Amino acid sequence: MATNSPAGDEDGINVRHYGSVTRLTATLLTSILAVVLGSLQIGYHTGNVNAPAKIIEEFFNHTWRARHNQSMPDHSLTLLWSLSVSIKDFGALLGSLGVKYLADSYGRRNSILIVNCLSVAGAALMSASKACRSFEVLILGRLVFGLFCGLVMSLNPLYIQEVSPTNLRGAFATLNQVSFASGILVGMVAGLETALGTEHHWAMMLSLSVVPALLQYMVLPFCPESPRYLLINRGEESRAEAALLRLRGSSEKVFSELEEMKYEAAHTQTGVTVREFFKKGRYKQPIILVLIINLGSQLSGFNAIINYSTRVFQAKFDQAKYLTLGVGAVNLTFTLVAFFLMERAGRRRLLLTGFISIAVCNLLMTIVDSVVHLVPELGSLQVLLVFCLISAYELGPGPISWFIGAELFDQQARPIAMAFTSMLNWGGKFVLALLFPPLLKACGAYVYLLFMVVALVAFALTWVRLPETKGRTFDDIAEEFRGADEIPLHNKAGFNTFP
Repeated sequence: MATNSPAGDEDGINVRHYGSVTRLTATLLTSILAVVLGSLQIGYHTGNVNAPAKIIEEFFNHTWRARHNQSMPDHSLTLLWSLSVSIKDFGALLGSLGVKYLADSYGRRNSILIVNCLSVAGAALMSASKACRSFEVLILGRLVFGLFCGLVMSLNPLYIQEVSPTNLRGAFATLNQVSFASGILVGMVAGLETALGTEHHWAMMLSLSVVPALLQYMVLPFCPESPRYLLINRGEESRAEAALLRLRGSSEKVFSELEEMKYEAAHTQTGVTVREFFKKGRYKQPIILVLIINLGSQLSGFNAIINYSTRVFQAKFDQAKYLTLGVGAVNLTFTLVAFFLMERAGRRRLLLTGFISIAVCNLLMTIVDSVVHLVPELGSLQVLLVFCLISAYELGPGPISWFIGAELFDQQARPIAMAFTSMLNWGGKFVLALLFPPLLKACGAYVYLLFMVVALVAFALTWVRLPETKGRTFDDIAEEFRGADEIPLHNKAGFNTFP
């Protein structure tokens, strides 16, 4: 470990502790809440297509009949619906490619404001599809909205991590997932037949994400830009100092953070290309960690349950839509639990707990689903296992997978890392949304064993490779990886970070 850092602790690990006394200011809270309005919109369009699926499928079928004087074949309708659900994730995969350019060219805050227009355009297209009598317009709208998803779910954690004090960085980054889970629950409620998930109102339901989009346009322009971006990327120390003063409310805290940023800037190269990102030795271990954590999170079964929970429950329960609503409620509850635990338990412990719990839940899901037709009373246990799996996901892998990349990389590589994170997350969602229905038909209950294997692999590799990042400055974490090429490193707990 380097010892020439401007601050250190008793163990010789370079950690600044100015964040431990940083108070929450109104500007900081407003900035973060304004930013996470974007993830609220994404959650809303993740949850609102579940319950009214049959109604929207009938719209597809009706449109087809009007054009061709015959109903759409069942397999074609299933494929078209799978495409409609998954196209958002494919759009997000494409949108991820623009994260570095936008974040470095226009700044973190301004980039979020720019991409917000994609959300408005996507919602308008989805809502207009009914009036246009065109399911293609709905699919196009979800594709455009998907571009917004891929960009904002990278830009949000990037901004939040860079404006937050060290001691609150993980908790505030988790608020992005809290907002996402809140949007899922609101979308599920809006999609119920007793709300807006009806033949007459489903198009209006798809337009409601415009409300938080417009609210973000009203608030975010008055929030400060990332001080780290202003100082390290742009070299504008006076603007960075002014932004920090608004965020911290104390000139003493501003001075100490500026010194830490200057130290990081002195040890960071001026620019990193995508090619350099994947070739440099200092980024090898963080890239592997981001790959493990994100694919482990996305391919462990959570997204299949969120997208298709109503259909999974329908085979056994009359009120499947309301059980799906319970999925949304549990999802939000344990995201809030993760928010309160993030700076107490740490990222590593929450990830390990989440992955092993997900693996156990998937194993039990396989057993129960295999025998539930013989013992119908086990249906209630199946619901409980679904709730447990969702709880385990949101306790660690769900929120942490989105922001861990921002903690593991230095300032210049961070936008590429977040783009890589977004591509892995949305790519995993896209693959799972597209393949889960045919996999479920082909494998039946044994499909959950595939999810179990993914979770176990993620658990094992996280146990071996991931250091704790809680309470450590960005430069301290980057310093650990700068020495990762030749020698094994040890963290506070005394285990080899890189065996």
